[in-house]
Amino acid sequence: MAPLLIHRHRSSVANTPVNAYLVEGADGIVAVDATLTVSGGRGLRAQAEALGKPLLGVVLTHAHPDHYGGLVALLDGRALPVFATARVGEVIRRDDPVKEQILRPMFGDEWAPERAFPTEVVADGETVELGDIALTVTDLGPSESPADSLWALAAEPRRVFSADLAYDRTHCYLADGFHERWLANLARFRVELEPGTTLHPGHGEPCGLEALDWQRAYIETMLSAVRDGGDVPSAMREFLPSETLAFLMELSVEPLR
Repeated sequence: MAPLLIHRHRSSVANTPVNAYLVEGADGIVAVDATLTVSGGRGLRAQAEALGKPLLGVVLTHAHPDHYGGLVALLDGRALPVFATARVGEVIRRDDPVKEQILRPMFGDEWAPERAFPTEVVADGETVELGDIALTVTDLGPSESPADSLWALAAEPRRVFSADLAYDRTHCYLADGFHERWLANLARFRVELEPGTTLHPGHGEPCGLEALDWQRAYIETMLSAVRDGGDVPSAMREFLPSETLAFLMELSVEPLR
């Protein structure tokens, strides 16, 4: 059997870079996440169509809108299965009205007027099979968001869609307040994931397990800066001299105080 191919789609609409992925099998494609915006979802759909194989379904990694907002544009009216853990689906539906109030003024028509949601519930450790593509989910519980999960290729478990467990050296969002659980998950998967694992993150380039160490250091640096009561954005820009997703870091300061 030919190895599965992974194609990254990076959407940077409104200066908000986020990844989604297409897993290409012999006869079809499965999308992992769907980006934030209408344009992002359309771009992902166009990339899938260019591969010349049908889209078989979608898996969603977690509950933040930059990973599900483009889903309705990706599906384009097709009744395809959309898989997520029970908690991811619940939080997406629960928080979507609040996200509408926040994101409509920020993104206008790029935030879809109606969103699509998960249709199929998967349990921790369950494997979804679509054509010759099999993906196994690990339910993380709260972590970067109120409900997170990892998805790995069942036949190649060292290829992992890690979502926002570890950003690849961009600024990060800590405003949901689950940093203790997040740090615990980073420690857990630093041990549980096999050496040589490739992480396909929600933000940044594919990377190795060293990204988990970097993410831990970022979180601990930000928590320390908040406790010290100083200029947190300046401290974080010293840690990471970049403006990529810096607004997410800035939005996290007050909720952490």
